[in-house]
Amino acid sequence: MQINQLSPFISVSPQLTPNDIGVAASRGFKSIICNRPDQESQDQPSTTDLKEAAERLGLNWYYQPVVSGKITDANIADFTAIMDKAQGPVLAFCRTGTRSSTLWALSQAPRLSPEAILTTTKAAGYDLSAQHERLNALNQSATKQFHSPTATHKANHDVVIIGGGAAGQAVAASLLKRKPSLTIAIVEPNNEHYYQPGWTLVGGGVFERSETSRAMKDIMPDSVHWYHAAAASFTPEHHSITLENGESISYRALIVAPGLILDWDAIPGLKDSLGKYGVTSNYRIDLAPYTWELVQSTQQGTAIFTQPPMPIKCAGAPQKAMYLSCDHWKRTGRLDNIKVEFCTAGAALFGVADYVPALMEYITEYSVELAFQTTLVSVDGPTKTARFSVIDSEGKSTEIEKQFDMLHVCPPQRAPQFVAQSQLSDDAGWLNLNSETLQHKHYGNIFGLGDCSNTPNAKTAAAVRKQAPVVAENVLMVLQGEVPRAIYDGYGSCPLTVERGKIVLAEFGYGGKLQPTFPSWLVKGTQPSRLSWFLKEKMLPWIYWNGMLKGHEWLARPTILPHRPSDHEAAQACNFDQKQ
Repeated sequence: MQINQLSPFISVSPQLTPNDIGVAASRGFKSIICNRPDQESQDQPSTTDLKEAAERLGLNWYYQPVVSGKITDANIADFTAIMDKAQGPVLAFCRTGTRSSTLWALSQAPRLSPEAILTTTKAAGYDLSAQHERLNALNQSATKQFHSPTATHKANHDVVIIGGGAAGQAVAASLLKRKPSLTIAIVEPNNEHYYQPGWTLVGGGVFERSETSRAMKDIMPDSVHWYHAAAASFTPEHHSITLENGESISYRALIVAPGLILDWDAIPGLKDSLGKYGVTSNYRIDLAPYTWELVQSTQQGTAIFTQPPMPIKCAGAPQKAMYLSCDHWKRTGRLDNIKVEFCTAGAALFGVADYVPALMEYITEYSVELAFQTTLVSVDGPTKTARFSVIDSEGKSTEIEKQFDMLHVCPPQRAPQFVAQSQLSDDAGWLNLNSETLQHKHYGNIFGLGDCSNTPNAKTAAAVRKQAPVVAENVLMVLQGEVPRAIYDGYGSCPLTVERGKIVLAEFGYGGKLQPTFPSWLVKGTQPSRLSWFLKEKMLPWIYWNGMLKGHEWLARPTILPHRPSDHEAAQACNFDQKQ
């Protein structure tokens, strides 16, 4: 079976058989286009048999017969319409593949130069130089029609990355390490880049806020084109995105990594109370110093720490803030005068059972009151009142009020709107990815990583450190016409700062499987460790700025299979819904 790639979205082939359809499915194709009329030759498989084979394997089938040597404008329009709605990657075929490649070439003429098209088809094995005049006419017609003075220019890149945070910068660096000649663009509206894992230590009085931020221009790779704007929408059928300013950018491969949205507005009264009335959050860089101010100034009363329903970034962060606060109050002799409550929407203290015993020892030591299945629903800052929804053992919901002197809030979190409302999202609004290859489930030349994805791993910078090399490998495979074979095992890490100077280093993958980096004689992750604190405070920031963002993949090289991984659903890495 001969498959000739024209783009990451479409390949063409000579006549297929029902058995070839099975091979196409195993290679990851999602749609088949038949451009050969039925009964064109006696040895030709019937269209009915081919269609049944495709549908039996869950592939989309499109029948668009075209007479050889007589491709009309209507044929081009029909092919374009199919491409606009087809789920990729697509495999089109006819007797030799020439008709299918010609249809693709003519459909691309309005947006690509004849030279670019003919170079692409020649590389795929089809000499379409005879179509040059027609390609040029279509291109010129489109230029007159669409390139008016108000039209926006469409820039072209090998790879476009949406997001200049940890995920976007790390994957760009990994790609450039492998192939420096790639033309890469990063779409990122912010001027500052943040080392967000450090904000817990800012709120605990260990780091200064300035240690966790750098100018975006200083970490952007020199060879990358930076679009200083936000992404607005996707047009995957045309391999392009649109920016908020209306500019269109086309790509051969797209990597979606914009992070997630902290939904402060989801809790009435919260946004207006932040930064005053004793209401704070380490999830904002401008508020983490206020957390430390409150910890230092609180002498007595009630301190409440909240955790919303999953998913959230760094699922251990809400209790990290609590532990460091309690440790300070204990060291200064104030803990006995402060009532500490941890109100979590989950049914477990932590989503991986192996780490719960060590954490419970600190819960007992700090005399923390645990309130499971208790979700913050509103805040009244001036009266220092927090309202919670509580689910009892019978599943009934009631609302209660709690007074506080200090309230540390982790807000609900969601995918960015331009992702959630696009054809790239799942039903919950998250980027719909294969949990191992991190390839989009419907568009073969789109990948994602980081907090915006629906993969069931912990949303941490440590996860991104392992995801970036996987995406880099798989993007390059797709650009070379291969199926993605690098796999991500769900690794994530949550250094739980149980006291100043000690950390429970939680490292785990899909299904809650423990994945320790170090041997147990050096670091036993299920127990508090001083070495783990040293790693968190001294080593990880340096590794982030000078390793991960520079393409150095220390202890993060991906596993590459000799074959395409089979599709399956991965289990949650960190399950807070199940009592541990």
